Amino acid sequence: MARNKIKYVCSNCGYESLKWIGKCPSCESWNTFLEELIEEKKTGRKSHVSDHQITKLSEQVVESEKRVKTNILEFDRVLGGGLMPGSVVLIGGDPGIGKSTLVMQAASKIDDDVLYVTGEESANQISLRAKRLKVTGEKISIMTETDLDIIIGGIKKLEPKVVIVDSIQTTYKPDFENAPGTVTQIRECTVELMQLAKKSHCAIIIVGHVTKEGMIAGPKILEHVVDTVLQFEGERSYSYRVLRAQKNRFGSTNEIGIFEMHDDGLREVLNPSEIFLSERDKHATGSVVTSSIEGTRPILLEVQALVTPSSYGNPQRVATGFDYRRLSILLAVLEKRANLRLSVQNVFLNIAGGIRIDEPAVDLAICCAIASNFSDKFARNDTVVIGEVGLGGEVRSVNHIEKRIHEAAKLGFKRVVVPFNNIKTIKTKASIEIVGVENLSFALNKVL
Repeated sequence: MARNKIKYVCSNCGYESLKWIGKCPSCESWNTFLEELIEEKKTGRKSHVSDHQITKLSEQVVESEKRVKTNILEFDRVLGGGLMPGSVVLIGGDPGIGKSTLVMQAASKIDDDVLYVTGEESANQISLRAKRLKVTGEKISIMTETDLDIIIGGIKKLEPKVVIVDSIQTTYKPDFENAPGTVTQIRECTVELMQLAKKSHCAIIIVGHVTKEGMIAGPKILEHVVDTVLQFEGERSYSYRVLRAQKNRFGSTNEIGIFEMHDDGLREVLNPSEIFLSERDKHATGSVVTSSIEGTRPILLEVQALVTPSSYGNPQRVATGFDYRRLSILLAVLEKRANLRLSVQNVFLNIAGGIRIDEPAVDLAICCAIASNFSDKFARNDTVVIGEVGLGGEVRSVNHIEKRIHEAAKLGFKRVVVPFNNIKTIKTKASIEIVGVENLSFALNKVL
């Protein structure tokens, strides 16, 4: 007879405890333990290994890689060329960001049969959304079910090439008495779907919710089980969406896909540099254009800075789209190496377009934008600024410099400021003036 017991599981990392704990010993998160009812079943199963389960690596026949194309260029770019048969892709994002819209549009453009499983909408609601997105759905089968056993039965019956589960938090396995969305249900359902994908060689896309901290809901082991983890992000006040790969066993994790949300769905942004600079005010101080590398793609972005006198004891430091701690370091370098008295000034920094930049190659552009607004001097409109700034005020070299210069020349910029050490490696024939700078003070004189 089955015996039930209660244990507490950390919703962040999956750590289990027999009693409630305020702080998780594994991930050190507070108040993440949830009570779960676990049913123990005793089985007399004995382990048995057959000969076909153990083989030599040299005897394996390597099949050619034939991916399933979603025919959405930005989506395929992030996946590494398309969906790998037998893989499980987890897509997470904030509510209303467009996860269901993205997978619905991808399903409509896939050339093979697709099974769309949903536990959050009815068939009529999906039909209305497909009509709004102008999706015909001739090869899309809809299944409104949350019972995993029934879902697996439907997959085995239809044998589709691609399966979409929206969302994993609504799916449950009836063998467990836990409610859908709990750590046990999410973990067990994902593992079983993963095993099914490997056996049937179908690609499975799982849509996952995120927590208030922006992490994918469920234990961290969920991200270890799947083959690819994609994060769909963007600001609600902007129409742009960015698809990032946090984990990818079959491709690079450096690629991003950029989309723009419209009334009829998501549209690909094939030339993001031109769009991000389209509303730039060329007659405003504190505005500098820089080049950032996202994956293998160079993107030109506008860096905006506003410096105002502080009316309070502690001046404000606000950064949107950039690391706050990195901004504090650059302000200290500006004050020490460029003699700009910023310790009594409020500094507001913004990366226009809602894009977040993490690479140090934009340091010099940020310093120039802050100095431009502080001194009320205009930065040259035809100049792109690239470079990393060290604590000594030196301008350090960056990678992919030729790609950045080509992108600037393509959009009509006449001049680019780069680290001096990068000049000897530049072999580009682009018709653009290249200015090398060694330190911060010299760069400010060239830009302002």
